Amino acid sequence: MQEIDLSSLTPDIRKLEDMSTVVLDKEWLQKAGNPDLYYMYRGVKEKDGLRHDITVIPAMMMGKEFVKTKGHFHSSGHPELYTVLEGKAIFLMQKGNQDCYIVEASAGQSVIIPGDYEHITINPSPNQQMKMANWISLDYSSDYSTINDKQGACWFYTTEGWKENPNYGTVPSIRKELPLDNIPDDLSFLKKTV
Repeated sequence: MQEIDLSSLTPDIRKLEDMSTVVLDKEWLQKAGNPDLYYMYRGVKEKDGLRHDITVIPAMMMGKEFVKTKGHFHSSGHPELYTVLEGKAIFLMQKGNQDCYIVEASAGQSVIIPGDYEHITINPSPNQQMKMANWISLDYSSDYSTINDKQGACWFYTTEGWKENPNYGTVPSIRKELPLDNIPDDLSFLKKTV
């Protein structure tokens, strides 16, 4: 994958105040100020009706919880392809309280997010930044309401392991799936909805 120089681009910045509803450690939240949590370089490339973004998640903790993206659902039903460029990532996918799985991926590995799953990405290292790229349809739309209303995904990844989010009532067990070692040659499936 060709390296994209981000130094001349201006990212959208997700700050702690944007994520306050989905942070597990509320005690830490009260004292943390408003640090930058991650940087989204949207639309660094467009090709065949798809948009290419890059997200950088610094090495840090949110109290007891590993830093993560806010999480969303594609209300348009489009799948998404992520590739880890640097570091390691845990991708958590959930279908409400019916199904939940994670994919642990390292640099060079990819994950396909199903169009009917909510998802978050976690940087599981407090010492190494994580950088990832994604391809998504230009026609997609995101919905943050479920994860926001439930104050996070159904599971939180913490220094003590996985913790259930009690706001879901019943929480599905986490199952694991493997990452892809290669990016699919044909990305047209990203333009189809579920």
